[in-house]
Amino acid sequence: MRCVIARFPFELTENSVLASMKGVEPEEVTGAFVTIDGRNYPAKQVGQILTGQDRRDFSAGEVTRAMTRLGFTCTAAPAAPAAAAAPRSPLEEATALFGPPSAP
Repeated sequence: MRCVIARFPFELTENSVLASMKGVEPEEVTGAFVTIDGRNYPAKQVGQILTGQDRRDFSAGEVTRAMTRLGFTCTAAPAAPAAAAAPRSPLEEATALFGPPSAP
């Protein structure tokens, strides 16, 4: 299948992707990823190996679109965790535990 990644055309097949990724250790997944042969690879890592280009030259979306068309399972970046609440002052912490001070 012909696909364009970073404005360059590539002829990719499922077998050529499997052969290229054979023996490659997956990096830590922090964004979009592609499942190849039961292992989750970051989309940027797959793109770099398949195209030989620098990861800054293409987007993860370009790689996941191409891999999806070839029949690989692609998953979007996981949702960002909720921001942690700002730390409370000792007075706020005490008020939360014991309630507001009472009038004399």
